[in-house]
Amino acid sequence: MEKTYIGYCKSPVGMIEITGSDAGITSIYFIDDHKIDFKNSSPMMDDAVRQLKEYFEGTRKEFDMKLDLQGTEFQLQVWQELMKIPYGKTISYLQLAKRIGNPKSIRAAATANGKNPISIVVPCHRVIGADGKLVGYSGGLSRKEFLLKLENKLFGKDLFS
Repeated sequence: MEKTYIGYCKSPVGMIEITGSDAGITSIYFIDDHKIDFKNSSPMMDDAVRQLKEYFEGTRKEFDMKLDLQGTEFQLQVWQELMKIPYGKTISYLQLAKRIGNPKSIRAAATANGKNPISIVVPCHRVIGADGKLVGYSGGLSRKEFLLKLENKLFGKDLFS
C-alpha cells in the first residue's frame, strides 16, 4: 500500500493543501479548513511547498515537481494541454478544445479542466471564457483573478494569447 503524504502552503489567497504518494504530487487544493496535520510530510512535500512559495513571490514561472496525475484518458489529455499554456497567458475553453484536437468537445474539456486536481501547477486558472470573462474555477473566481494578476496578466482586449 502506497503511503500518502500531506503538506501545506500558506498563500496570499488562503491555505493550500498538497497531497502526494511515492509516485508524485496527486493534488493541490485551496482549503478553508485550518486544521493542519504535518505528520505525513516528506522532502517531496517540502519541495512542492517551496516551489509554490516561489510562485507566489514571483520568482518561479515553471514548476518541476514530480506529478502523479490520476484521471481518465481524456482528463489526462486536457491536463497535459493545460501545462503547455505559458505563464501569464490565457486561452479560452474553445481554444483548449481545439488544442486537444476536438473543437466540439468544449463542454467536456471545460469539465475536465474543472476536475483538475493539481491547482496552479496544472494551470487551469489560465482558461477563461470566450468573451474574456473569468468563469469556472474550483478555488473561486477571486483566486483565479489573483493568480492571473500575479502572472502580470492585463485584463482587456489582449487577454488571449
